[in-house]
Order: sequence, then structure tokens, then C-alpha cells
Amino acid sequence: MMESSLPALEAILLVGGQGTRLRPLTLGTPKPLLPTAGVPFLAHQLARARSFGVRRIVFATSYKASMFEPVFGDGEAFGLSLEYMTEETPLGTGGAIRNAAEALTSAPSDPVLILNGDILSGHDIGDQVRTHLSRDAAVTLHLTEVDDPSRFGCVPTDDDGRVTAFLEKTPNPVTNRINAGCYVFTRSVIDRIPRGEVVSVERETFPGLIESGELVLGYADRTYWLDVGTPAAFVRGSRDLVLGRLGSPALPGPPGEFLALDGAAVSPEAKVHGGSAVGSGVVVEAGAVVSGSVLCDGSVVHAGAIVADSVVGVGARVCSGAVVRDAVIGDGAVVGPGNELQAGVRLWPGVELPECAIRYSSDV
Repeated sequence: MMESSLPALEAILLVGGQGTRLRPLTLGTPKPLLPTAGVPFLAHQLARARSFGVRRIVFATSYKASMFEPVFGDGEAFGLSLEYMTEETPLGTGGAIRNAAEALTSAPSDPVLILNGDILSGHDIGDQVRTHLSRDAAVTLHLTEVDDPSRFGCVPTDDDGRVTAFLEKTPNPVTNRINAGCYVFTRSVIDRIPRGEVVSVERETFPGLIESGELVLGYADRTYWLDVGTPAAFVRGSRDLVLGRLGSPALPGPPGEFLALDGAAVSPEAKVHGGSAVGSGVVVEAGAVVSGSVLCDGSVVHAGAIVADSVVGVGARVCSGAVVRDAVIGDGAVVGPGNELQAGVRLWPGVELPECAIRYSSDV
């Protein structure tokens, strides 16, 4: 996309959530800062936004708010100008957008992009903005199609793309198109959200606009989309970025079977594949097998250990002969020899499992 085809855009990035579904990974680190394909998750969003002409982003922070600025600074490294607005008490999605809007410089008729800090998307942001402008909409919502829409906000549209209802999670969805979490607001519409109050755009703002007859558009497509809110989805997102299933200007190396950061020591006799991300200072010993996993900085996978579809936290160790599948190993934890962890098990930070403490099978 030609950047010059759009005005220099401003965006608000919603990063206030606690990431409870990702614990224990989020006990010490906000979800948007977790290492994803070798860089903090948000680096991928910032780089994509920049590629579509976004030049200034306001972070709407709440949980562990002080941790964002030390990572991203003023945004110069991304070719962006970054501002940080913090909610002292959580204000909901609408309240967060309204609070962050205090730092916008856009005119009332300008488009403002709203991004959610836990979504990976391959859709054409530029086309979404152009659609919004050409139809003179109040809000344009990115919609995506999913197999099970009951877990998400369900968004039916008419033949002209106008959103006719905004149905929060329902057991009998009327469409498989869901709210994909990327919005284009006309600035003046944001300014009408009550200031300093708890407001949900999904439950209050969008239904209110639809009810009053304002144009709320759906921008639907079938490109890559993923909510990384669970451990399995987080691992999948990192894996897809490493494998190149979703392109990212922030990927710190070429796509391939695995990505190893500077300072990682991967034995030539180890098998590391499936889109694994290997952090700085990580050691993977001879005979170890690592598949489709995220190994955080300073972690160790010892000889003969197997790690698949899992996250191994900062400084954690998986000892010889241990098997870790579809699991989360917290920072500094130790999985002793002969343990077998799988099926969504989460080991809290600092816990040390003695030899053969947990098994899923009877064979030794």
C-alpha cells in the first residue's frame, strides 16, 4: 500500500488488560510485552501500523502501566511518535479510548484508528480507513469470520455493509462474523463518549450509535486473524510469525523453522523446528527436541528433553528426559528429569519439580 494514499494517521492502542488467561506469564509482564517471535508482542502491531501510514500512537495503559515506556520510549526506533495515557482505575474499552483521546491532535472530522493490544491481524488497515472515509461513517469495525462465533461479539450487517446489531457473546449466533477488535472512529464520535466514566464500546457505544441511526460500517475480510489471549493462541501466534504465515516488519530475522536471537546457543545436535522462537541467552543442548515453542531469554532445555507447543519462561529449565507439551513453564521454574507435563498444565514461577514428580503416562 502506498503510504501517501492516506493522511498521516493517529491511533489509540488499548493495552490496559491484565491478561488473566495467560497467567503465570502475565504475573510480572503485561500481555502486550510478552516475547512473540523474538520481540515484544506490540512491536509487531507498531510496525504494521507504521506500514499503513500511522505516525502517532497513544497507548491506553492501566495494568503495569509503567512498564511500556521503558520498552518503546518515544517511538523513534519504530518511526513513530508515542504518547502514554494511564487510567488510574480501569474505565472499560470506551472509557479507555475517551481517556487516551485527550492526547490526540486530530481534527473532529479526522479518522482515528483503534487497535487492541492482543490481536494479530493481516487485514489491510489502509483499505479499512479508506472505506470509512468514502462512506463518511461514524465508526468502521473490522470483522472476521470464525468457526465458533459464540465466544465473541457477533456483528450482523446488511447488504450495504451497515452494522445492524452488536450482539455480545451469545449461545446462538446469527452470523459467524465477529468483532475483530480494530476500529476506525471519526474523532468527533470519540469525543461524545462520557469522560472519566466506565464505558464499554461493545455494550454501549456501538449499540447506541446503531440505535440512533448513525452509520456504523462493517469491514469484513478473511485474512489472518488471531486473539492471542490464551497460552495455546499465544504460542500459535509466535509460531505463525516465525514460519511466515503472517508477515511482520518487526520480525528480527528471516522466517523459517526457528528464530534464534543473538546470544542463544543451540546445539547442532538438537532439533529445533516448527516455528520455535529461541530467546537471547537460551541454551538448547544436544539431543533436545523443541517444536513450535517459545523459549524465553535465559531458559535452558537440557539434553534429551522434549518441548512442544509450549512456553518456557525467563531463566526456566527443562531437565534431561523431561517432556513438556502444550504447557506453560513460569519464569525461573525447574522441570526435573523424567517429568511429563502436558494438556495445558501451568507451572508457576520459581517452582521446582523433583525428578518424576508428575506423569501423564505410566511408562517410565
